[in-house]
Amino acid sequence: MVNVQVNSIVGRLSYDCDLLFKVIDIKEIDGKKTAVLYGEDFRLIADAPMDDLTIINSDERSKISREYRNLEAQSFELFQQEMELLRQRQEYEATNSYSHDFNIFQIPGRVLHIDGDPSYLQKCLDLYEKIGLTVYGVHCHEREMPNRISHLLEQYRPDILVITGHDAYSKAKGKKSDINAYRHSKYFVKTVREARKKVPHLDQLVIFAGACQSHFESLIYAGANFASSPLRVNIHALDPVYIVAKICYTPFMEQVNVWDVLRNTLTGEKGIGGVETKGVLRTGMPYKPVED
Repeated sequence: MVNVQVNSIVGRLSYDCDLLFKVIDIKEIDGKKTAVLYGEDFRLIADAPMDDLTIINSDERSKISREYRNLEAQSFELFQQEMELLRQRQEYEATNSYSHDFNIFQIPGRVLHIDGDPSYLQKCLDLYEKIGLTVYGVHCHEREMPNRISHLLEQYRPDILVITGHDAYSKAKGKKSDINAYRHSKYFVKTVREARKKVPHLDQLVIFAGACQSHFESLIYAGANFASSPLRVNIHALDPVYIVAKICYTPFMEQVNVWDVLRNTLTGEKGIGGVETKGVLRTGMPYKPVED
């Protein structure tokens, strides 16, 4: 048996090592040592017997990671192109077809991102910053989210709320329609419901909720605008960022087309779905820097 320890980066032999995982815990289940795994690039949590694991060496890790980094770069490039076209259109409309020489300013809304994984949260915050958004990030275990959400909403008063972390469906625990067959979906659902008690209107608080394989239907009916995962597939760690960014840079008088939101994510419509939602961007003028 390979020397798998907590924090080892591993692959599952039964899945041909298709995903990278970090070992976060090793425990004994039914007399067998079992590792608790967190996905390195996907928001998936899994249990695996120790004899199904192999340590991924640095060369293999680099090869697998490079593929995902290329996908991330392509997605970010497409998003930048779309945002530039959107910015030019808004500037054109705000200046009455450029007939007035006004400098405009934009307020893209406040975002609160609650994440069950601190490393994923930091990855998301780094991308938010790269995109040009200021986001309040809070690490909170999925089980604690329903109890903390009310206070966090009062503290940060966001326009957009992200509720995510790790999740997984277990066939052994029930059918896909049974929310108890999911690792953390019921906590995401409870958190969405508590948030909707505070802000019932879908356009006053836009909510993204869920992680890999989450119970999509329950999250939407609980009050989420966007959620994962319609086909119970894995979603990429950064997918929530692109959802949020599209909403943040869409004017508040316009609806966000669901397909327009999904096409720049790494997972697409198999992993994320939602309902028509208004943007939150507000444009103002004139913009004049304050001189010292």
